[in-house]
Amino acid sequence: MAMAEKYPIGVQNFMSLRENGYTYVDKTEYVEKLITKGKYYFLSRPRRFGKSLLLSTIEAYYQGRRDLFEGLAISRGDHDWQPHPVLHIALNAWDYDSPESLLQKFSYDFERWEKLYGSERHTAPHSERFRYIIEQAYALTGQKVVILIDEYDKPLLDTAGNKPLQDTYRAQLKSVYGNLKNCDQYIEFAMLTGVSRFGKLSIFSDLNNLQDISLSDEYSAICGMTIEEIHDNFDAGVRQLAVRNEMSADEAYAQLKKNYDGYHFSPTSPDMYNPFSLLSALSSGYIGAYWFSTGTPSFLVKMIRDMQIDLRDLEHIEEKLNNLMDASFDLSNAIPLMYQSGYLTIRSYDRRFGTVQLDYPNEEVEQGFLDMLMKIYTQSRAGRSEFDVRRFVLDVEAGRVDDFMTRLQALFSGYQYDQIDLGNLELHYRNVIYLVMKLMGFYTHAEMRTAAGRIDLLVRTPDYLYLFEFKVNKSAQAAMDQINDRDYLLPFHADGRKIVKVGVNFDDTIRSISEWIVESE
Repeated sequence: MAMAEKYPIGVQNFMSLRENGYTYVDKTEYVEKLITKGKYYFLSRPRRFGKSLLLSTIEAYYQGRRDLFEGLAISRGDHDWQPHPVLHIALNAWDYDSPESLLQKFSYDFERWEKLYGSERHTAPHSERFRYIIEQAYALTGQKVVILIDEYDKPLLDTAGNKPLQDTYRAQLKSVYGNLKNCDQYIEFAMLTGVSRFGKLSIFSDLNNLQDISLSDEYSAICGMTIEEIHDNFDAGVRQLAVRNEMSADEAYAQLKKNYDGYHFSPTSPDMYNPFSLLSALSSGYIGAYWFSTGTPSFLVKMIRDMQIDLRDLEHIEEKLNNLMDASFDLSNAIPLMYQSGYLTIRSYDRRFGTVQLDYPNEEVEQGFLDMLMKIYTQSRAGRSEFDVRRFVLDVEAGRVDDFMTRLQALFSGYQYDQIDLGNLELHYRNVIYLVMKLMGFYTHAEMRTAAGRIDLLVRTPDYLYLFEFKVNKSAQAAMDQINDRDYLLPFHADGRKIVKVGVNFDDTIRSISEWIVESE
């Protein structure tokens, strides 16, 4: 009987992965490129995409652990496997909630290395301590030092909105990271990873020797999995998933692609699968929303709450390619941060103008992101929004518009508006309705252009076509009159489905829907 595959879910240590028999997707060809073609690197990838495992793999190589690489791509190259001192700082497993937190993390790492290389400067400022460790490690071993910094940006992202604490952390990070440039003569290799690249942050302006490979075609598959890698390493697991869910192997592959594929990390990137979600699905035998179950970055939730984003603008966005790696330190631009965090990805590239079109990478991300927004915008408790959407679906499919609108009215009435700018209630109303429709899984187009103007919302079901027009502090009749006067129905007369017009009025004194009118064609 064949042994069951061991899926390395959450395994971030290369040595542990190799010594304990986990299935490993060989990424060492990229490690070989890094160590032979350059010296200083930066890589941005979303969380749970394998950045930590990549750095651990590089660490094992520079420790001279040739035994761990037996049979892998890098083992076929001509390398001396000479051990080097490795200084690996992982900032992800630490809480940053006070001015002392970051320095305490640095001290925790520095004290370990001072036991090896000398502690004569242990009372000096952290930047000087780190420089001394680097110099001593080189002096005592005769080998240049390797510096690996994992999730360099976590202290900054954890304190989004707390400018005084961010300023403190920024200064502390700058002083320590500056040694990557100041100690060049002692450094063999250095790499920083993180979710976001703060282009206007002085940390990066000082580290102008870093090569940013985040949008590189050559390294676009360095993290994540391609379909070829899945076939080569996990075909048996996919077939077991198919049997468990009573589908064919082709259907199982199609479902995995629909839910976890679609990431592109350069203009010519292959389709990349989310490794955490894919492995979780194969291990559990169930295709679910695993990436979102690990949590949503707090900075992103705060940004969405505070910036009053029009959610319709998040579909089919066009952006300059160069802007994707230029997130603002004050989190004022949602698009680069959403791309870097994995909520948007590159769909197409216009080389002539240097622009990319962005969209959700796959269904797991889109559905999870919209459900998260639904909870934010309606204060639904966990699990409730899914239940509400199910009822909406049944009502809309059956043409029960009054029942649907009554549920929608209750959804608004149950929300506390103390965090909403009253001057932007109309945007809030539109966003909630948009979320409900998108979560229902129907074709939805907000403010659809016609020859006569824009339809606020169009919803298609197999039997019905709904046209919604919304007004604030006017009347439902005024909304219906606009539908009729501008002949919004003209493009849909040959559609074949029953057309339902819905005029809706919101009243900001009650902060909910005050009335609606329904007419059918």
